[in-house]
Amino acid sequence: MAELFPGFSRYRIPTAEAEINLVLGGSGPPLLLLHGYPQSHVMWHKVAPALAQDFTVVAPDLRGYGDSGKPASDPTHAAYSKRATAADMVTVMERLGYKSFFLAGHDRGGRVGHRMALDHPERVERLAVLDIIPTRDVFNRVDRKLATSTYHWFFLIQPGGLPERLIGADPDFYLDWTLRQWSRDFGAFAPEALAEYRRFFRDPATIHATCEDYRAGASIDLDHDEADLAKKIACPLLALWGGGPATRWSNIVDTWKERAVNATGFPLDCGHFLAEEKPGETTKALREFFKA
Repeated sequence: MAELFPGFSRYRIPTAEAEINLVLGGSGPPLLLLHGYPQSHVMWHKVAPALAQDFTVVAPDLRGYGDSGKPASDPTHAAYSKRATAADMVTVMERLGYKSFFLAGHDRGGRVGHRMALDHPERVERLAVLDIIPTRDVFNRVDRKLATSTYHWFFLIQPGGLPERLIGADPDFYLDWTLRQWSRDFGAFAPEALAEYRRFFRDPATIHATCEDYRAGASIDLDHDEADLAKKIACPLLALWGGGPATRWSNIVDTWKERAVNATGFPLDCGHFLAEEKPGETTKALREFFKA
């Protein structure tokens, strides 16, 4: 892992419900990087060292993912709500000494960032969301195309252990198939990064926790979003997107303008995994946005 994050240090920080694994490096204003599904903090390995030239970069594993803790859940799925995950990250940053910070979130990490900006607006100075539209908008726009591209949203929420059993039968195949389907260039994934993603997904606890993340997204997260429809993200927001499953047929910037006071953005010519498929362009866009 040291070769993926040269000069970074590893920490494990306890929160109220989970111990969070992270790497930290660089100097300057704090920048929190949150990964998405089906990955871990490792997805930032091509951009974090470059961003660390200008920022103190904190890249954690979300609860349930990677080497972070995997709290027990219940039928409400509250343990994997974006509200609970965002609270983890507020605690982590505070224990590192940062009351407020910049935040970039990809995929599920972007959804955590969205929730954090609503629940803890004093913490998030600027927010970048990578290849997503808000959860509520995805569910409200489902048609044949979107249902086909985002089939996993409906597969992973099935009860009774069905997705856990099917994914667990061959986790390497499922992981690699997902990365291939959502990217344009599978060769963009470094062998060392792939080895880490496969290691995590061979753990049944990770498979279950990540399904719980999606179950929360289809239940308690939507309840929270509905309750906060009158709220808007107050800080500046940058949306970057490629050709991911939920963004192929969406007007991204206009959608985020409905949720944020000041939203801008533009696409990159890649698939879903911007930080690995287009690391130079992703780094440039994030650096310019957070240094503005």
